[in-house]
Amino acid sequence: MEHPDPETPSATAEPRNAFLEEKAFKSRTVLLFGAITDQSASDIARRLVALDADSAAPIDMLVSSPGGHLESGDAIHDIIRFIAAPVNMIGTGWVGSAATHLYLAVPRERRFCTPNTRFLIHQPSGGAGGPASDIAIHAQEIIKARERVARTISRETGRPLDKVLEDIERDRWLSAEEAIEYGLVGRIVKHKSELKQ
Repeated sequence: MEHPDPETPSATAEPRNAFLEEKAFKSRTVLLFGAITDQSASDIARRLVALDADSAAPIDMLVSSPGGHLESGDAIHDIIRFIAAPVNMIGTGWVGSAATHLYLAVPRERRFCTPNTRFLIHQPSGGAGGPASDIAIHAQEIIKARERVARTISRETGRPLDKVLEDIERDRWLSAEEAIEYGLVGRIVKHKSELKQ
């Protein structure tokens, strides 16, 4: 008996995916759910650029991610700032680590979250191995990344850099309300219609 190739989507799944992709494009919505990788960054950048080319109308980006590869998050962050169409950033579920960094790509008035969203800020981590000289290089790069992340959080929240560096020394979890107080979030929304208020 032949087994279907797990890499090949079923005949019923493909039209459904195409339908959902078309609906997401027409509604000018981009989803980032799960870990941030080179592949997810590439997919999201492609969608953002395509939507920007299609219209100057706002793009809604929903984010629920524990974070992931910092430089992949940087790519999304920079593309959001690069395109002309404004982006409404909507956190839901949880927004952590590199996802918080890309969430901060838009002005505070365009940063929203749903009521149960949790945020996590912390310093980058690494797991370098190999010769001592390579480990030293990786350590220096992590320190540079930590400074860069802290500067972004400071710039976008209005908090002093030294306070942010202290805050990200360990994991710092924030509820939706705490994220507003911290300056990460502009407003909590319960319905899409509230984005336009």
